[in-house]
Amino acid sequence: MKALIDWFDHRTGFKELMHEALYERVPGGARWRYVWGSTLVFTFMLQVITGFMLWSAYSPSTRTAWESVYHIQHELTLGYLVRGVHHFAAQAMVVLMAIHLVQVVIDGAYKAPRELNFWLGIVLLQIVLGLSLTGYLLPWDQKGYYATQVTTNIMSATPVVGDQVQTLAQGGTEYGHLTLTRFFAMHAGILPTLLVAFLALHIYVFRRHGLTVRDENHAPETTFWPDQVLKDAVVCLIVLAVVMLLAIFKGAELSAPEDPSVKFDAARPEWYFLFLFRFLHFEVINKMGVTFGAIIVPGIIMGVITMMPLIHKFLGEFGHTLNKAFIWLLGAGIVVLTTMAIIEDREDESHQAALAEAHRDGARARELAAGPDRIPVDGAVELLRRDPFTQGPRLFAKHCSACHRYNGHDGRGTMVLDKAGIAAPTAADLGNFSSRDWMRSVVVDYAGHFSWQKNATWFKDAQKAEAAGEEVTYLNPDDSEMATWADVDSLNSADNSENLTALVEFLYAEADLGYKPLDEDEREAFNNPLAANSTLTDTGRVVATEGAWAGDLEGTSCVDCHTSLGEDFVAVADDDADGYPTLAKYGSAVWLKDFIRNPGAVRHYGEKNQMPAYSPQQLRDDELDLLVRWMTHDYLPSEVHDYENRLAELSGSQGTSAGAGSIGSSAAQE
Repeated sequence: MKALIDWFDHRTGFKELMHEALYERVPGGARWRYVWGSTLVFTFMLQVITGFMLWSAYSPSTRTAWESVYHIQHELTLGYLVRGVHHFAAQAMVVLMAIHLVQVVIDGAYKAPRELNFWLGIVLLQIVLGLSLTGYLLPWDQKGYYATQVTTNIMSATPVVGDQVQTLAQGGTEYGHLTLTRFFAMHAGILPTLLVAFLALHIYVFRRHGLTVRDENHAPETTFWPDQVLKDAVVCLIVLAVVMLLAIFKGAELSAPEDPSVKFDAARPEWYFLFLFRFLHFEVINKMGVTFGAIIVPGIIMGVITMMPLIHKFLGEFGHTLNKAFIWLLGAGIVVLTTMAIIEDREDESHQAALAEAHRDGARARELAAGPDRIPVDGAVELLRRDPFTQGPRLFAKHCSACHRYNGHDGRGTMVLDKAGIAAPTAADLGNFSSRDWMRSVVVDYAGHFSWQKNATWFKDAQKAEAAGEEVTYLNPDDSEMATWADVDSLNSADNSENLTALVEFLYAEADLGYKPLDEDEREAFNNPLAANSTLTDTGRVVATEGAWAGDLEGTSCVDCHTSLGEDFVAVADDDADGYPTLAKYGSAVWLKDFIRNPGAVRHYGEKNQMPAYSPQQLRDDELDLLVRWMTHDYLPSEVHDYENRLAELSGSQGTSAGAGSIGSSAAQE
């Protein structure tokens, strides 16, 4: 081995190079305060290694970027770990860079003759921040897309050349495919090359002038190897351990695929840029414009930091004291602004709702990508666009929430507000639509079930007109035949309770809820958690069509009024309605689509109708299909947590039990 080493050294001189690298003098002994530069080099090497691994599986295009990151995260062996290490090492690098800068300023390591090395460090800081910004976009998910769009818009605020800088950064006037490829080129090629070049210069100049030592008598002089190397290695291992733990237990987030048609209100920069985000939202800064807040002020701050060697040169130790005070104040300001941003976001209900929806969409996208159909050829974004579970709440919030609520909220987890606070709905809550609870409430407590409509202006006007002696035709749940056809105690009596349960099961079966695969064989084999009890259904059909009640209800049946009950809905015409709403396939997809399109038809509400009809111009057929499939639970089953039930909050805000019948026990949405 000695002969081989000597042979190699004779031809390369590596022993002298190793001696020069390892046996650098450390006056005052090895110290923990000197480790930060080494940890930065270590985290950068982590970035390089994991970056090459990610690069080998990444595809930079708007139709393949999210898909390839999903493949890395969920399909490749240990891909989640590689991506997690890359993600959190990048954040660690920013933190370590800040600590290193503070340590350099405190120790006065910028003083002559080390000015050039300090300025090289400032350049490296800018490159690291550039790597962070460009890497944020590469997953091409909603979070990165909108956050980076804010960044490119800030670029346009650059004085004189703003528009040109933005066009150059995003690859044209449009934000899309060329933006992604350009950011990828910056992140994986240009910026790492610049970082390596300036890092080499930085280390060279550092070695030329040696360590800046505050107290040479702190301890006996030693060398970089082995004393300082040991301390550096310990801290590097701690950094690696933290990064690995975060990668394993937290993981790098992958939100929903980028979709410009979906407004993403939860977009925020990475946490280490939150201070600037919060600074820009101060009213006085906002009035002065983005150019002042995002370009001029940060430019001044970086200018002061860059001038620190000159400040010391002209002002001496007083200048050094000023520099230290400035860096501490800057650090405190960053911490305060970051904390303010985090606290305000936590207390902002609209932001939290948008964040919950973003997490929901991301989890659903990953769930669909792993589903039986996988990712379609036209990209993962179509997974959510075609998914009733995702689009249904949005369509409900847009078209239905002005009157209805869904478990107390607008369908997307947010309470509907007016000037007085939480707005009262003017129609039934549809959170448990067509469920067993819904059917039972309609039969047993019709007046309570539809009592929310008493808040409607049309209802109040009709009652005033009626009280004035006018003849008015309107739907009053208290006066409906359904509200008085049976005594609640009779329905719930020992003689009728089984019949009531069977009737509810029959009505529930008619609604035909649940996931419906296209393949009928698959549908029969699918373990549908919403499936009705066939035995009870058969009994319930007899109760509904023939009457099997005891006591005062004996001889009555649903078909006494609703003659179409139990029939195929397509066979129902207005002439067959007999003045009563059709219950043929009541609550099913085919019934609901017809009802939304034609609520004023005789087979539905007729002349008592107050609900607007939604034409294809207002609600396209594909949108109607998504909305109805969501309401009837016809989508790929999901383990994603749905929006919180807020019915209790809604009822409490109204100070009344109005709508209690429609509330039922809607938490049991099967």
